[in-house]
Amino acid sequence: MTAGAGRACGAEVTAAEFRHAMGHFATGVTVITSLDADGRPVGTTASAVTSLSLDPPLILVCFDLGSLTLRAVRGHGAFVVNVLAAAQRQLSVNFARRGVAAAWDEVRHRHGPTGSPRLEDVLAVVECTVEHRLPGGDHEIVIGRVRHIQTGASQATPLVYFRGGYTSLAS
Repeated sequence: MTAGAGRACGAEVTAAEFRHAMGHFATGVTVITSLDADGRPVGTTASAVTSLSLDPPLILVCFDLGSLTLRAVRGHGAFVVNVLAAAQRQLSVNFARRGVAAAWDEVRHRHGPTGSPRLEDVLAVVECTVEHRLPGGDHEIVIGRVRHIQTGASQATPLVYFRGGYTSLAS
């Protein structure tokens, strides 16, 4: 590991510095989907997603406090984690639009057992009900109880986000 510019112990870390450092942590890309109060599908791109527990099966998702999808998850009580393949970058971009609802016109999906929308042809679908919600600074941490799982037969590679952009895994 190469040492970069350091800072004095106790000095405040800026949001830009933190974002830059965390950009060095490669993550998979997901779209979290749910239903709004009117029963319309909503979704947001998220990389702050991780498995939390095997017994019981729990997953952790972090949402910006202003997220329309977070509002829907709170009301609906359920959500889906859709794991994207490398060829699905356009889905990630569509659902990453801040402050506006994603366009669903061309997005193939169906409703799962909780009623939440499952995107078609993704690498994996993890359908959850809300187990807990916790404060997390400018985000809310939502812990979901995994209720249904579906994985595709495709051997496609995952969509990965690294240093502020999309990349692919080396074979």
